[in-house]
Amino acid sequence: MPADRALVLDFGGVVTRTLFETHPMTEAALGLAPGTLTWRGPFAPETDPLWRDMQAGRITERGYWAARTREVGALIGADWQEMSDFVRAARGADPEAVIRPEALAAIDAARRAGHALAILSNELDLFYGADFRDRLPILDAFDVIVDATYTGILKPDPRAYAEVLDKLGLPAAACVFLDDQPKNVAGGTAAGLISIRFDVTAPGDSYAAALRALHSIERAGP
Repeated sequence: MPADRALVLDFGGVVTRTLFETHPMTEAALGLAPGTLTWRGPFAPETDPLWRDMQAGRITERGYWAARTREVGALIGADWQEMSDFVRAARGADPEAVIRPEALAAIDAARRAGHALAILSNELDLFYGADFRDRLPILDAFDVIVDATYTGILKPDPRAYAEVLDKLGLPAAACVFLDDQPKNVAGGTAAGLISIRFDVTAPGDSYAAALRALHSIERAGP
């Protein structure tokens, strides 16, 4: 029987741990002294003015990470131009180590319940590099992946949500969408999806809320 509902996930921060959470891993991979990286984004916004600028809309999320990419590259004498250069250097040795265990559990639960799975990302391959997908077996669990690296249509543009719904073949009301950026959650809500803000400081709670919402959707048909 075809899936009659779907769990739609952002990727960075939702499926993977954020770069803020993995500073020790990054420092070890790049040969930096422990404690070198001090920016903490949502975990300590009061100490990260660049993050506050992004949250206030003064710079884009891509702009934030472009700045951090240049900054960290300069620490090791690397002229990184792309976010994927940073991510590959920081996480390339073991990409599976940054997958959230809560994500693995939720994806497994949704799949066992017969629900469809989709990723709706603004920068999956832009940030991680196209080869990153081949090294993450978890991505094989997803029925649909919509990546603005290629479409050029970024959330919260309504067309981004429309594309993932079209590929899923499901109505918006049959889909639960999880994203860590408030503007993208608002965009999902405006597009009719059941949209939940993912709290990177409480991933288990966020996934539990998404699964409850998915379970509560009334089955379509007779």
